[in-house]
Amino acid sequence: MALDWLPRTGSYHRRVPSISDISKQLLIGRAKRSGALGETLLPKRIALPIFASDPLSSVAYATQEILLFLTLGGLAYLYLTPYLAAAVFLLLCVVVASYRQVVRAYPTGGGDYEVAQKNLGERAGLTVASALLVDYVLTVAVSVSAGVDNIISAVPELNDYRVGMAVGFVVFLTAMNLRGVQESGKAFAVPTYLFVVTVLGMVAWGLFQTAAGDAPVSESASYDVEPEITGLSGLALAFFVLRAFSSGCTALTGVEAIANGVPAFKKPKSKNAATTLLLMGTLSMSMFLGITALALISDVHYTENTCDLIGFAGDCESDPQRSVIAQVGASVFGGDSNPMFFVLQAATAAILILAANTAFNGFPLLGSILAQDRYLPRQLHTRGDRLVFSNGIMLLAGFAGLLIVVFDASVTKLIQLYIIGVFTSFTLGQTGMVRHWNRALREEQDPAERRRMQRSRIINATGASFTGLVLVIVTVTKFLLGAYIVLIAMPVLFLMMRGIRRHYDGVSRELVVDETVDTMLPSRMHAIVLVSKIHKPTMRAVSYARAMRPSTLEAITVGVDAEETRELQDEWDRRGIPVPLKVLDSPFREVSDPVVEYVRDVRRSSPRDLVTVLIPEYVVGHWWEHLLHNQSALRLKARLLFTPGVMVTSVPWQLKSSVGLEDRPEVAGAGSIRRADLDRRGRSS
Repeated sequence: MALDWLPRTGSYHRRVPSISDISKQLLIGRAKRSGALGETLLPKRIALPIFASDPLSSVAYATQEILLFLTLGGLAYLYLTPYLAAAVFLLLCVVVASYRQVVRAYPTGGGDYEVAQKNLGERAGLTVASALLVDYVLTVAVSVSAGVDNIISAVPELNDYRVGMAVGFVVFLTAMNLRGVQESGKAFAVPTYLFVVTVLGMVAWGLFQTAAGDAPVSESASYDVEPEITGLSGLALAFFVLRAFSSGCTALTGVEAIANGVPAFKKPKSKNAATTLLLMGTLSMSMFLGITALALISDVHYTENTCDLIGFAGDCESDPQRSVIAQVGASVFGGDSNPMFFVLQAATAAILILAANTAFNGFPLLGSILAQDRYLPRQLHTRGDRLVFSNGIMLLAGFAGLLIVVFDASVTKLIQLYIIGVFTSFTLGQTGMVRHWNRALREEQDPAERRRMQRSRIINATGASFTGLVLVIVTVTKFLLGAYIVLIAMPVLFLMMRGIRRHYDGVSRELVVDETVDTMLPSRMHAIVLVSKIHKPTMRAVSYARAMRPSTLEAITVGVDAEETRELQDEWDRRGIPVPLKVLDSPFREVSDPVVEYVRDVRRSSPRDLVTVLIPEYVVGHWWEHLLHNQSALRLKARLLFTPGVMVTSVPWQLKSSVGLEDRPEVAGAGSIRRADLDRRGRSS
């Protein structure tokens, strides 16, 4: 049984749940009270898989992206891999250290957006917000597509179902997150920790084999690669190296999610978030360096097009090449028949798919903050039944699913759109932190605290410099490969958010109550009842209008058919209804125009009068009945609502099909309020 709150009695009553109630509970669980928000806060062990699954999982394809680009020059440039991996490692260390300062200084969860907004101004803040919103959508699309890739690496026969599988996983993640962050975190913790343990175990075992003189050898070690680029030197070589580096920077995606999700941590929030950041960085880089080392030791050769592998066994047109982590796992565990290989692939696929959960937590939180600041629709600030931002979750799922379909769930295609937004937010956020510490140092007098702030400023300045340089690199190197789409989407979002803010600000100014607002009662109230025929809804509307005790009261009908109009007038007079009936001519058989024009004439003749138009309406219980009734009433209401000084009142009449409608949750509250209002009016009259 479900409970509904009755405002009139100040108590709950039990009702039989509908089919929609039961379906909703099965999908997302029972609704939670607002007071239970504290129960959804996360300990570090649950927060890690929720907020750090994206950077942890990116190690599954970061090495692959470096090798993928370097092999465009054949095998000659693979010697650059350790240096590029070291550069990515250094960059992540700087970024993690920088964000530890952010979570301590801004624990309210705005992350880079809040930092940029408060320290660099509105434009910088909205630039960061637009970058993050785009990046979160891409995180879901890329992570899920990469997870499907690894499933196909273990079961190649599923390649034809790539897009459908990816969309299905997005639907699954959406349902899980609608249940609440704590529930989804518990469900996602096992795959995340399984992946970490399996990968670290694989790295340890592979390095042990190498030290023992039995180094693993990948299945692609004997393949040669036909180079697409040859004879690089000078600036061309530098550009080539920088582009490979930018591909490896995908290992940093999702680092900012912890800074955006600080409010979801248990107290002390800032300390727990900073600790989780450090743990995430340590695990992520350990796995990235380990996979890269084993890929080089086992001599993995990986290309974008399988047919570029000279000596590939199989049909290169239909048989996909295994991912780098799959090849490393097979070489370390002794082949693809070893159970540990399937454990690795299952864990990798699971965490890549669940890595999208980082975005499912970050996007709704950021959307809520932006909605609170009036840059996005207010609906995004509303929590759903499970105290999560349901509207933001659904919006993210919709956009991510669209990207997956458009780009055929191809990681290679989607990855080119990635990380532009990440490094835009990184750079502006760290620059804002430098300005934050500059302002704080001007006010702080304690020497110990000043030294701490100066150290933090150096860390953030270093982070801003590094990420700014990388932003330039990834923008230049990935622009023609698809990054231009992101560089178009971000300004569009920026302008949209500014437009929404202007709208909300304009509405607020227009509705403000000041001394010029006329608080005097209207001199008179003129009530008009719309009549189509004499039936129970009409009589209820007439009675309700009389109970209002207006200054003047009349009924009007539109004369479309002369015979029907004459019969209506005769019956009106015969019944002795104590309200005059006026007939409006309509030579062109149109109903709305004569009514609207008559109401406007009444307003023009007495501008200080308040005009109330009462419209009888049927309350129906089935969706298809809406198509058969109330169409004229809807058109009239839509037009009259734009007429100043006119109040439009619906007078409902419940048909038999609507019996039990009030037990539905979406209308139960409204029904209680309506009954209470009618009772109050009845007592006053």
